[in-house]
Amino acid sequence: MDFLAYAMGTGGGEGGQGSALGAIMPLILMFAIFYFLLIRPQQKKAKDHKNLVASLKKGDRVISSGGLHGVVTGTTDDSVTMEIAPKIRVKVNRNYIAAVMGRTNQEKQ
Repeated sequence: MDFLAYAMGTGGGEGGQGSALGAIMPLILMFAIFYFLLIRPQQKKAKDHKNLVASLKKGDRVISSGGLHGVVTGTTDDSVTMEIAPKIRVKVNRNYIAAVMGRTNQEKQ
């Protein structure tokens, strides 16, 4: 029975330092993959949206996150007033502007 206990032993101390480095390398590789495929593009998209929201001006044609299409008629620090139909204006939080489609002809002149 003693030979069975020896057979189940660790088998020596050869892989001590090599196995620690070998165990950390896949974690580092996984972090690098997540950074370049998920984290970095998300940060870039957030930065682009922040710049888009900061550059809103009167006369811009915009689309809100809820799907409302309109023309910006006024801005404040945290909200935008959009005209979605003649004489119908709604106030929308700046962060809910999804896209700027261009400028209206009246404001370009």
